[in-house]
Amino acid sequence: MTFKTDKATSGIPTLDEILGGGGFVKKRIHLLEGAPGTGKTTLGLQFLMAGRDLGEKTLFITLSESKEELEHVAASHGWSLRGIEIFEMMPVGEAAGQTVFHSSEVELGETTRTLFNAIDRIKPMRLVLDSLAEMRLLAESALRYRRQILAIKQFLLSKGATVLMLDDMTTSPADLQLHSIVHGVLTLEQLAFEYGAERRRLRVTKMRGVRFSGGYHDYIIRTGGMQVFPRLIAIPPQTPFKKDIVKSVSPQLDEILGGGLRRGTSTLLIGPAGSGKSSVALSYLVAAAQRGEHAAMFAFDETMESIVSRSAGIKLALEPYIKEGLIDIDQINPAEMSPGEFTGRVCASVEKNGAKVVVIDSLNGLMNAMPDERHLILQVHELLTFLSQHGVLTLMVIAQHGMVGVMQNPLDLSYISDNVLLLRYFEAAGKIRKAISVMKKRVGSHQDSIRELRISGEGLQVGEPLNEFQGIMTGVPRYTGPEPLLKPR
Repeated sequence: MTFKTDKATSGIPTLDEILGGGGFVKKRIHLLEGAPGTGKTTLGLQFLMAGRDLGEKTLFITLSESKEELEHVAASHGWSLRGIEIFEMMPVGEAAGQTVFHSSEVELGETTRTLFNAIDRIKPMRLVLDSLAEMRLLAESALRYRRQILAIKQFLLSKGATVLMLDDMTTSPADLQLHSIVHGVLTLEQLAFEYGAERRRLRVTKMRGVRFSGGYHDYIIRTGGMQVFPRLIAIPPQTPFKKDIVKSVSPQLDEILGGGLRRGTSTLLIGPAGSGKSSVALSYLVAAAQRGEHAAMFAFDETMESIVSRSAGIKLALEPYIKEGLIDIDQINPAEMSPGEFTGRVCASVEKNGAKVVVIDSLNGLMNAMPDERHLILQVHELLTFLSQHGVLTLMVIAQHGMVGVMQNPLDLSYISDNVLLLRYFEAAGKIRKAISVMKKRVGSHQDSIRELRISGEGLQVGEPLNEFQGIMTGVPRYTGPEPLLKPR
């Protein structure tokens, strides 16, 4: 992608997209605020390294960390800071060619003049100032601090540098006066939950004259730097897709669905644990691979080994297609993954790998990653819209609470799903059996009968309509006729 020349890339392509395409506005001052540990320094270094790689002069002015500490941060990510000037103003004694100040002994005006001298000497095109909290302490009063920041702003604007000012918000939770001075504000947050890893998110609070992507966007910090996952906004692709019928490996299953499922639709598989929801979803996954299409499964509840072993036992061998690269199984740990990262993985499987069938097993696991049900429904709605616009057949598994009788859904997504398949246990002739029925199909016809579902070493079988039973949905039906069930082999 070619960006406009009035933007300076942040070094993170997805963040550049959030900032309106291209990154930070050149020759302007931007505020990067967040509590300690949110990754401000990491982002600042990535911003400078991106400029260095483009042949620009870069400068990191630090009032809170030593040069050695910055190099240690860089080394932890496998980076080299060679080519980046670091001007250190730390109470650590005399440094070669630099003046090191004790903040308690130096007036703010003298500190500012020293910064100006360093900038005049190096003439950077990109500058990171870390951090404003130290200057706020030196100023001692809000009025003096604002005057000095205005002086710094005017000086920097005259030099034509693109500037990131870092603020750790330790002396003030939100400096709105500072917000009014700078061109743009990027707020970083770190959230801690009762269980699992911390979550990080960012928001563009302000960006003058730029149409940026609002709202919160998840991000992570791992070896190699910061990765940002933009909030999903479904945009129709340029190339339309053929809305043909997608079949499973079971002709009987396709029959009750009126021939199969339409490409670009979403299907919800509802039922108690062990009723066959995942097996039905796998039948579409394997059928896609048999057609030479790429398919992806995102598993929250089972390990990859368990899925491969179980599928092989019901004539749905996944391993050959996994080795061939036609099927991807992504094992998700909901305690360690943010919803934004999960959405990013699903989108990547479609845009980069060309997945035509996507299985999410299960939405119960996704709920654990995003406990707020209202936000989860909005996220799933956006994801389904994206998948539909790219012609992907999506199958979502959700386990109901309970085994027989009255059962409750942990999340109601039936109204945003195009198709709904209901699976049930029922008792007959002293045995526990399974039933399947199509409750909803938005496009095309389907059968309204309830049929027995049998999953065994012979594969997935769907029997004749259970006409002689009443009350199957309750789990304890009443038998009214001759044996209508599948005969054991």
